[in-house]
Amino acid sequence: MSMQCRGIRGATTATANTREAILEATREMLERLVEANDLQKESLAAAIFTTTKDLNAEYPAVAARVGLGWNDVALMSTHEMNVPDGQANCIRVLLLVNTEKQANEMVNVYLRDAVSLRSRGTENS
Repeated sequence: MSMQCRGIRGATTATANTREAILEATREMLERLVEANDLQKESLAAAIFTTTKDLNAEYPAVAARVGLGWNDVALMSTHEMNVPDGQANCIRVLLLVNTEKQANEMVNVYLRDAVSLRSRGTENS
């Protein structure tokens, strides 16, 4: 098998627009993604975080850098499109990882109110 760069998606919701709520929800999501995909820090290439416009009290990337020690991983935080009837208080991540696994072996993680994204057909966005 050869090493490939694969994407893994995750989504969750924060309980409030506070630094603590954003960091706690993000850290929980990242820990679940790491566990579900048996990831090592060295395999992480980048993480792109988005939040809905109602979350701006803290960058979710802080949870990765400070909370999980992802010091050598490229991190970026941005806002999502403001889609009518979109999931409120939502934090998403796209992890880019170097792995020998196939794309269909990657486990995406949806937590809290973000589990509804799967049934709405927006999990690929």
